[in-house]
Amino acid sequence: MAHAVCLSDANWGRSDAAAGDEANAIEIVGLNKWFGAFHALKDVSLTVRAGRRVVICGPSGSGKSTLVRCINRLESFQRGTIRVSGRETGSSSSRPADGRPEVGMVFQQFNLFPHLTVLGNCTLSLRRVLKKPAAEALDIAMHHLERVRIPEQAQKYPAQLSGGQQQRLAIARALCLEPRVMLFDEPTSSLDPEMVKEVLDVMIDLARSGMTMICVTHETGFARAAADDVVLMDEGRVVEISPPEIFFTAPRQERTRRFLEKVL
Repeated sequence: MAHAVCLSDANWGRSDAAAGDEANAIEIVGLNKWFGAFHALKDVSLTVRAGRRVVICGPSGSGKSTLVRCINRLESFQRGTIRVSGRETGSSSSRPADGRPEVGMVFQQFNLFPHLTVLGNCTLSLRRVLKKPAAEALDIAMHHLERVRIPEQAQKYPAQLSGGQQQRLAIARALCLEPRVMLFDEPTSSLDPEMVKEVLDVMIDLARSGMTMICVTHETGFARAAADDVVLMDEGRVVEISPPEIFFTAPRQERTRRFLEKVL
């Protein structure tokens, strides 16, 4: 059975017709993904409106990371459709005319270029993908390094940074291309506990700025503080989608209640 859920009923002050595809950042319909014989995603349907912040949680192997990797075209899928800002992924029109990526992604591992400085990591795609002049690329990179609170680290190399600083650099690098949607795949899972807060604080700031975000995480504090909706996935399906005040205090599904008993 497909789970077709719209994560927001807001029309952003416009008529229904005007608020259509333009207001939908992500539209997933009937998504199915197999790894060989293993059915990883089962008829997943999900709509995320522009400006919404969605946290996806669930047990290991439930399909959370596979789902966000499919959104970002890092994984292929066998059935269903994914549209980002109205464009179906994988089509010839999937990249907008201004050259910006539709989706930015931050991974569990930082995936930084170790031979480049902090500044070099941020300016590389600006110069090579967007063809920005050096001075403009520098200004954009420094703006986002300030946004994630590490401008003073600009001339250092990733190995000279703490884990929290490296993850904040990864966030800044993704933001430099001005994606319409940011995906986070368990961004704090590789960090020491004392470094988790500094990354979550940056993500909360992004959420408050109106960035459309989908975040796979078990950080319930972040979900309560920043999410508009919390999604539980289990065995490749969407089990429940609720606002955090309902999800954490009065979940609608028994499977959600059992999951929360183990993580809270």
